[in-house]
Amino acid sequence: MFTMFEYFWALISIIIIDLVVSGDNAMVIALASRRLPDVQRKRAIFYGTLGAVGLRVALTVVAVYLLRVPLLQAVGGVFLLWVAIKLLIDNSEQEAMVKEGATFGAAIRTIIVADLVLSLDNIFAVAAAGKEHLSLVLIGLAISIPIIVWGSTVILKLVNRFPLLIYIGAGVLGWTGGNMLTDDQLLAPIFDQRVLQVLIPALTALLVISIGKWWTSRHKQVEAEAS
Repeated sequence: MFTMFEYFWALISIIIIDLVVSGDNAMVIALASRRLPDVQRKRAIFYGTLGAVGLRVALTVVAVYLLRVPLLQAVGGVFLLWVAIKLLIDNSEQEAMVKEGATFGAAIRTIIVADLVLSLDNIFAVAAAGKEHLSLVLIGLAISIPIIVWGSTVILKLVNRFPLLIYIGAGVLGWTGGNMLTDDQLLAPIFDQRVLQVLIPALTALLVISIGKWWTSRHKQVEAEAS
């Protein structure tokens, strides 16, 4: 049973994860529709996003129930740690992944498919943060998805201006991954002490941020030596 603090922390985690991890989705929407006339662009963004959101909600609901399978939640937790680290070290450009839609229908298809591919990690992250509470997951999505759709430009500007937001988002993912490990049905007896239920997520969050900072500094050093 959730306490009030745990409920709001889970809700805040869902919103943060959705906003930070979905930053690239906003870029996909812009790239896929930028060749269309202004009127068609707005319609393509609306219908493409509507289809993408519908698929994302449906798959998130499925993920909530999948995470109840013993040990699958722990595996998902490890995967989520990789997603968090990848968020910090991945320097690839989304433009290389997105084929611009030259027609209205092509733009909609591109938005839906590309958004879905980019959302697979965030689907499990949101489901995990909700701790199997479907209503909580749906509330979090209802709050964050409109922000992503209509505030995507602002989000991208904030992330570019304040890189610390990426680290905060990765830290939340790391914490959620640690929670998945301690909450798994088979592993829960090992972590039944309250101190471990806080310590493990804190350590996994710290691990993610540390690896991300190490990789970034190493990457800059290699670039400096190459130049």
